[in-house]
Amino acid sequence: MIATAGLVATALLVSLTATPSAQAQTPPAAASCKAQATEKKLHGAALTSFMKKCETDAQAACDASATERKLAGAAKTSFTKKCVGDAVGQ
Repeated sequence: MIATAGLVATALLVSLTATPSAQAQTPPAAASCKAQATEKKLHGAALTSFMKKCETDAQAACDASATERKLAGAAKTSFTKKCVGDAVGQ
């Protein structure tokens, strides 16, 4: 059981680090949502609305990318969480 979890974790790590294009495909854009919001000088409700939409778009794009990579279970969850975090700028 522990060996299986170790193999899954290793496979996930290899899939995330062995593909340099994975980081180049971080949705929704090259700049994070936070960077875009700062650049646009958004505050208050406009900032909240922008960040919410940007995170929703990033979630959809990251889910699609995980599906495209044929990830499932913990590997998909981990990949999606990191992908969205990178896109949002956390």
